[in-house]
Amino acid sequence: MSDLKSGLGEAVGAAFAGLGLAPELGRVTVSDRPDLADFQCNGALAAAKALKRNPREIAQAVADSLASNPSIAEVGVAGPGFINLRVSAAALAERANTLSNDPRAGAAEVAAPRRVLVDYAGPNVAKEMHVGHLRASIIGEAIKRIYRFRGDEVLGDAHFGDWGFQMGLLLTACADTDPAIEALLSRLEVRPVGFSQSDEDAVDAELDTRIALEDLDRLYPAAAAQAKVDPDYRDRARRATAELQAGRFGHRLVWRHFARITRVALERDFHALGIDFDLWRGESDVDDLIGPMVEELQEKGLLVDDQGARIIRVAREADRREVPPLLVVSSEGSAMYGTTDLATILDRRRFFDPDLVLYVVDQRQADHFETVFRAACLAGYAREGELEHIGFGTMNGPDGKPFKTREGGVLKLRDLIDMARGKASERLLEAGLGAELEPEAFEDTALKVGVATLKFADLINFRGTSYVFDLERFSSFEGKTGPYLLYQAVRVKSLLRKAQSDGVAAGPIVVGEDAERELILLLDGFDHALAEAYDKRSPNLVADHAFRLAQGFSRFYAACPVLVADTKELRASRLSLAQLSLRQLELCLDLLGLAAPDRM
Repeated sequence: MSDLKSGLGEAVGAAFAGLGLAPELGRVTVSDRPDLADFQCNGALAAAKALKRNPREIAQAVADSLASNPSIAEVGVAGPGFINLRVSAAALAERANTLSNDPRAGAAEVAAPRRVLVDYAGPNVAKEMHVGHLRASIIGEAIKRIYRFRGDEVLGDAHFGDWGFQMGLLLTACADTDPAIEALLSRLEVRPVGFSQSDEDAVDAELDTRIALEDLDRLYPAAAAQAKVDPDYRDRARRATAELQAGRFGHRLVWRHFARITRVALERDFHALGIDFDLWRGESDVDDLIGPMVEELQEKGLLVDDQGARIIRVAREADRREVPPLLVVSSEGSAMYGTTDLATILDRRRFFDPDLVLYVVDQRQADHFETVFRAACLAGYAREGELEHIGFGTMNGPDGKPFKTREGGVLKLRDLIDMARGKASERLLEAGLGAELEPEAFEDTALKVGVATLKFADLINFRGTSYVFDLERFSSFEGKTGPYLLYQAVRVKSLLRKAQSDGVAAGPIVVGEDAERELILLLDGFDHALAEAYDKRSPNLVADHAFRLAQGFSRFYAACPVLVADTKELRASRLSLAQLSLRQLELCLDLLGLAAPDRM
């Protein structure tokens, strides 16, 4: 299914070819002067420069050959040789009817689907998520949805941080504060004979009464701080880490409890944000791979001894800056963070064999990932270009620094969600919306509006930039905001319900008014916006399309009465445009991880 721009590009390319010129010169773009034309082509300027001819003469010759094309209402030459094109009403109507009959509203699928794994969120055991996790979660979810909608086979992996020294710190801290846990850790070296699943469940139930997530959230910072100044405490935590990783049964029982209670809270917050994962694999899932992997790296001649540690050198002659080696085994004999990342790449190769892995992680980790990716390619665990870091900037407060609480602490994600939902409730009441809703429905609507406030404020920006989060501005029902998009979708839903009750049926689309033309041109641009977002890993392009579509529908709705149009045919046509606009807008919202309520 070809969009208007592609179809015009083929026609203009053929016109250039008819003059003995390269058809690639016929590339068409959306006009930067919509008051003069729908599309434009600047190819005559490039052709004139190469041939040393007058660009206006070339442009005029191309325009003359296009004059009889039924898809073009007007073609002219402007300035030094710009070719301006205005699409005919018949072509617009034909395209609109094609979109109206397409469940995907014009969105094509990729010609060659790939297996893609998106690594995002990166929550850690024993810690509630804070605002620093927000961007990775929101951007990663949108990228996963876009890639899946385009036809790829996609897995989203939370990549749970559940291993390493932080677990040893927590085990030590819990043992020091609770004698029962200390006894459990010291007593159960291996699983006792006859220790059944019901016995294990009983231990879990006991741990539920002794360790809550709030306890872990409190204990970990104190334990980490003590380990920095107390060598004995640090050594105890290291021994606890080693015993956990060696499989000591009591340590594994308590560690599994840490993971379980953390995941319950994480799933609650992710669900509230409309985020879900296909995989909850953690660093612990690859622990058994690390030993054999290190031996394999040694056999391949990749490991180099360096001051007691073992590294992989990844620097290349063409590098313009220093790229550090990957530290695989520390001087103390332990595997490092990068080692786990390398083992994860190997693990994914074995169980999914992805064509592409996208790591949605803070852009400040770019150097780390470049080192890991190079090591993976040297080891044969990945191909060049298969691993890609999708970096992003920070969400900042009014002071331009990473978002904090008023007291200067790190704001928990749950608290931010509650703030957004509370502000959404205020906005709905201020606007006189939701009065007819039952309390439960009102709360559900407020949550949808609050989540749209948070997510759209993030996704409307290119991911690589930082932005200032302003709850007051982003929660408005006016301007470039998530609540504005949801309100426009609800308006269309209300219109469609009224049409049904009035007995107005949709029918073939015809084009007459400028607002109808503008709306159809916007609808036609969906596939291009989606393809660009896919290629550039940039959900903001879908967010921007959704906003422009909502604006275009609002102008159409104001200028072109639907249910009181002059004729039955006109009412049917405009109702079809409303239905198509809603379908495409809701597709965009879903790709961004948003959902519009039925009523406000």
